Amino acid sequence: MNKVDTILYCRWVIPIEPHAKIYDNYAVIIHEGKILDVLPEAKAKEQYSSDDIQHLTDHAVLPGFVNAHTHSPMVLFKGLADDLPLMEWLNDHIWPAERKWLNDEFIADGTELAIAEMIQNGTTCFNEHFFFPEVMAKTIERNKLRACIGATIINFPTSWSQDENDGFTKFQAFYQSLPRTGLLTASLAPHAPYSVTDEMLVKINHFAGEHNLTIHMHVHETAHEVDESLEKFGKRPLRRLYDLGLLSERFQCVHMTQIDQDDVELLLETGAQVTHCPESNLKLASGYSPVDLFLKKGINVALGTDGAASNNNLDMIGELRSAALIGKTIAKSAAAVTAAQALRMATLNGAKALGLANEIGSIEKGKAADLIAINLNHYNTRPIYNPISQIVYSANNTQITDVWVAGVQLLKNQQLLLIDEQQLQAKARKWQQRLQ
Repeated sequence: MNKVDTILYCRWVIPIEPHAKIYDNYAVIIHEGKILDVLPEAKAKEQYSSDDIQHLTDHAVLPGFVNAHTHSPMVLFKGLADDLPLMEWLNDHIWPAERKWLNDEFIADGTELAIAEMIQNGTTCFNEHFFFPEVMAKTIERNKLRACIGATIINFPTSWSQDENDGFTKFQAFYQSLPRTGLLTASLAPHAPYSVTDEMLVKINHFAGEHNLTIHMHVHETAHEVDESLEKFGKRPLRRLYDLGLLSERFQCVHMTQIDQDDVELLLETGAQVTHCPESNLKLASGYSPVDLFLKKGINVALGTDGAASNNNLDMIGELRSAALIGKTIAKSAAAVTAAQALRMATLNGAKALGLANEIGSIEKGKAADLIAINLNHYNTRPIYNPISQIVYSANNTQITDVWVAGVQLLKNQQLLLIDEQQLQAKARKWQQRLQ
């Protein structure tokens, strides 16, 4: 009998890989932060023992969600300037608020509030795109979530940097100080084609190639962005990025709502990946990303919430449902963007986009034990013919009961284990009073 750290006896295990597979009455064995085994419950009882045995008799256990694009501290701007077009929202409200309020305290409090929301929503890894990366890193590390941290590089003054050159220099210093082990990785995060110069994009691409880092950028978010690029550069933004050499498997195109055939060909040629943020795109009326087309072409599509100021939540189950439903509507086919595809976008596809597919995103032996449990014994998810369909089309985030990252349990029976919720609520109220 092998003694291990944790045994999860599960009604269903959804491993993601193999695709659309569901294991009935299985066990997941966790040891030293990794998935040691995945096997039928009866065999697990014969082979393994543990002081931490959890019976998830009404639950589906699956890999934690990978939120492939967000701006965590912006949770403190949630609801601050709703129902406005993107550029008006940015220029007249969000960017001025950032210049006025962003500091170490804002970043730490906002990041922790976002982490609490993400854990309760089943996110175990997120891809960050914001300022003050060193403050975010300390907050994330303290709360034991997994993250890829990208510092926003933009060509105008912010509370963190004077211009794109200053931001790039500060990111380099942050990257050099970031430990190469643990739960945190880094990425380059130029803001958008319209806010970063050619010269800086070349520098970013060179640094990313030299250090094997991903690049995480808003691309083709609105029709205005494309029209502006055609007028200024004589080419669409994606073509400009291609000509500068940025597009590769390390490049994540966030949003991609304005697409033509040439854009698709560039993605196919280079292996560049797409990060889909359906609810943010809807709320800002930015457009629709042709996800079914991308998937059928073999282009990797990950899923993100975007920041809570433009969503207005960090709920990946909601994002799953929106992605599937919108994908069907755009494709004019009820068979498009299936429940299993949507769930894969939120897990293994996200891990692939972040360069972490060998470590997270599926329940396989040797991968990190980043797991979530969803209780399907609720009226809204009964009867259960297919747990994957019920999760995507019927479940809600309140059914997520337990969360583990690298084998460490962060949520148990819907209770946060490492975060003082009363203290965090007080911080949220403090910022509400300041910003009103």
